[in-house]
Amino acid sequence: MSAQILRGGTVVNVDGQRRADVVVDGDRIVDVVASGVDVAGATDIDVSGCVVMPGLVDIQVHFREPGGTEAEDISSGAAGAARGGMTAVVMMPNTTPAIDRVEVVRDVRAAAAGAPVDVHTSSCLSVDRQGERLVDFAALYAEGVRVFTDDGDVLADAGLMRQALEATLALPGMVVSQHCEDPSLVAGGAINEGAVSAALGVGGRPREAEEVIVARDVALARLTGGRYHVLHLSTSLALAHVRRAKRDGARVTCEVTPQHLVLTDADVERLGTNGKMNPPLRTHVDVAALRQGLVAGDVDAVATDHAPHPPAAKARDLATAPPGMLGVETAVSVVWTHLVSRGLMSPSRAVEVLSASPARIAGLEGHGQPVAPGSPANICVLDPTETWRVEPATMASKSLNSPFAGDTLTGRVRLTMRRGVIQHQLG
Repeated sequence: MSAQILRGGTVVNVDGQRRADVVVDGDRIVDVVASGVDVAGATDIDVSGCVVMPGLVDIQVHFREPGGTEAEDISSGAAGAARGGMTAVVMMPNTTPAIDRVEVVRDVRAAAAGAPVDVHTSSCLSVDRQGERLVDFAALYAEGVRVFTDDGDVLADAGLMRQALEATLALPGMVVSQHCEDPSLVAGGAINEGAVSAALGVGGRPREAEEVIVARDVALARLTGGRYHVLHLSTSLALAHVRRAKRDGARVTCEVTPQHLVLTDADVERLGTNGKMNPPLRTHVDVAALRQGLVAGDVDAVATDHAPHPPAAKARDLATAPPGMLGVETAVSVVWTHLVSRGLMSPSRAVEVLSASPARIAGLEGHGQPVAPGSPANICVLDPTETWRVEPATMASKSLNSPFAGDTLTGRVRLTMRRGVIQHQLG
């Protein structure tokens, strides 16, 4: 393959931005040169007016394989991720069978061979996500797993959680991730507990259910010195505990989803079951706090919690429909529309939370690296001014449950390159 040069764009890294052309040869970025400089023998790719940034990294996706491929499989999920500018993702382990042993990890890896993005998998914290016995951390770590979580369920046993956090001390790069809702407080709940749940006549999931678990786990992280990551943080209450833990030097990180940065429980009235997820959409107070925390650095990353469900499943009533929303194709555009385009977040900070920081959290070497000579050629090219309408039927996913269906977003991925090979390109 001859060298390629991305011409006419603005290179954006976590430390700033500048007009420049990017030269790729093989699987590496070999130079970043002044715009218009001639590069002999290179194939030009016109990205005029676009932002050229590191490939995006999503550390919480549900691609439903094995066991739920009527909703999504690795092939369709990865195709959507590439369309969304992603070059790496981390699958959650709540599949059938659960990803809780080496053999299943190997099966997932085999299924992901040839995917347009690097598909990594997490493992369960407990065997079959039952919360009774921890998995074999050492064996799974040796197989390459770095993220351990019972996502979809909280590990409620504090003693087991302490042991899991202690395990991170002996396994460099291992992180314990937690879905933080106390099960005794959210049983029977469909959406955020409050005026909207009362008006709709459905059970609620109180904000305090998240705070209780985050407070407990942060205390255990302090006690053990272990690495702890909060999945899809949703409340200002829990964020206060994370902020305090960071200030005290605990090894604590957290992420937020695009939907929790934009939507509230009031939106459930118009969205119906497409507005149902766990943890649920919260209040305006929470949205404001999460946005502020993301910009300020208290929130480390954006992750989608991409959770496809077949239309028939989402067609059930609000109380019984499964929770979850699509996210991989729209994530960067939602962040760009609601934060970057409005001047609330810099493009460089967007690169940090969508690429560099999630790659660090999950230990994904080769991803989240700056667009600079010597880096792997994992690149997302975004047109920051193009507007587009979200039409789930035209997306790569097998499912349709996007809360942004029909919305017009600003900022569209024009090209995704993984290790020097174009995996997605708009005409």
